[in-house]
Order: sequence, then structure tokens, then C-alpha cells
Amino acid sequence: MGHTPFGYKIENGCAVVDEAAAGQIRQIFQFYLEGDSLTTAAKKAGVISFHGGISRMLKNKHYLGDGYYPAIINRETFDKAEQERMRRAAALGRIKEPEEQEELQIPTVFHTKPMEQTFDDPFLQAEYAYSLIESEG
Repeated sequence: MGHTPFGYKIENGCAVVDEAAAGQIRQIFQFYLEGDSLTTAAKKAGVISFHGGISRMLKNKHYLGDGYYPAIINRETFDKAEQERMRRAAALGRIKEPEEQEELQIPTVFHTKPMEQTFDDPFLQAEYAYSLIESEG
């Protein structure tokens, strides 16, 4: 069984909202949208966690509700928090556009000299065969 997200508990095999923790999650979203940092918002809500853990909470789509987890946060609040998170990341220069990479050309045609020796040791034979490669492509 996987990890149960903060804000939920499992009762009789079903995920149910842990109201005390769910209230803290709602407060984290509220404080974050009011301008607090991730760790400050969590601290004000009474949640002790690190920056990355709180960031994952803001991105956790289970809080919207799905087939297994009931909703804790409404779509509007979730989307506003995501927009604010992206705005802050852009302001701090943390959004990197992927660089276009050249397509790697792997040669598939080899020209070799004729094989004139054979070795009993397969490693020596392979080394010798590779040494006969004159050009690729």
C-alpha cells in the first residue's frame, strides 16, 4: 500500500478526511496565497515540514478529490496556488526552458580491414576485431 497523503486517514480500507489535518492544509493554501513562504505558511498552520514537502502538498491533486480520496481543497484555490507558485518561481529565475538538443547520429555502417588473426581468448579476439575498424559511416 502506498503512502497516505497528509490530511487523510484510512478507515475500513477507505480514505477519509482527517479534519484536523485537513484544516491545516486549507490554512497552508490560504497563508501561501496571502503571500507567506511555503515554510512560513506551514509553520503558521502548525505543520512541521521542510520546503519540498510543503511544495508537494500544494501540487497534490488528491486534495481536489478523486475516486479514492475525498476533496479537501476546491479547484479554484488549488489553481490559484499553482499560479502563485509558478509566478514566484519565474520571479526567482527557477523556471528553465529545455534547451533544444541536436539529434544524435549513431553510425551503423563500419568499414574494416580483413581479419588475419584469431585468438583463443574471446576478449583478445574482440579487441583485435575492434582494432580493424577503419571508418564509421
